[in-house]
Amino acid sequence: MAADQEHGKFDVGVGNTIARIRKGATLFEIVVNMDDALKVKKGESDYLLVEGDNIFTEVKKGNRASNAELETAFGTSNVDEVGKIIVKTGDIETDQEHRGAEQEQKVKQVVEFLATNAIDPQSGRPITAERLRSSLHEAHVNIKNTPIESQMHDILAALSTVMPIKIETRKIKVTVPAIQTGKAYGVLSQYKERENWLADGSLEAVLNIPAGILIDFYDKLNSVTHGSASTEELKE
Repeated sequence: MAADQEHGKFDVGVGNTIARIRKGATLFEIVVNMDDALKVKKGESDYLLVEGDNIFTEVKKGNRASNAELETAFGTSNVDEVGKIIVKTGDIETDQEHRGAEQEQKVKQVVEFLATNAIDPQSGRPITAERLRSSLHEAHVNIKNTPIESQMHDILAALSTVMPIKIETRKIKVTVPAIQTGKAYGVLSQYKERENWLADGSLEAVLNIPAGILIDFYDKLNSVTHGSASTEELKE
């Protein structure tokens, strides 16, 4: 990254981008390699080089943040640490190529999830990936950059306007010992139909889980509870 000494401006450079986060009234910005930043954002890598070893309050004007501002906002003035905080929790400017690739990956995940878990309720048969993809386009489904399971209700509601579709689920009762409820609650919450906290502090929950991810769910539950949770499949 090169400085324009006359105007105090900074050239972001080819392959680089700006990542930013707002802390209170101050916007903090850094210049980073786009591919490296996206990998750090996704948890795929821990390597990040902050170009010029600078944290800015406005990159385009070359306005650098002071150590005092960084300490107040981030609890540290270490550029590498602050840079990773900005990338992981802030926003990264991406070009159309990256946005298109990310969106296509999300569409692929949705199609794979529905092809595994959804059926045509009229025929009881699975729905092909080709039909799902075309229906997503026809229904103008907005797939967000969030976990697929968390937005599936909205996706199904949109798809149901152009095709009959139903997620095949299994109803499971799970009982988690009190000592493990904190870690397990996040695993249970997205599928939870109802919950009941018992007198000894343990949690009993009834879940509706897509049939195609049942094994993965059991693996996650056993991992966070160290195998101490009990499960029972309930008949509809």
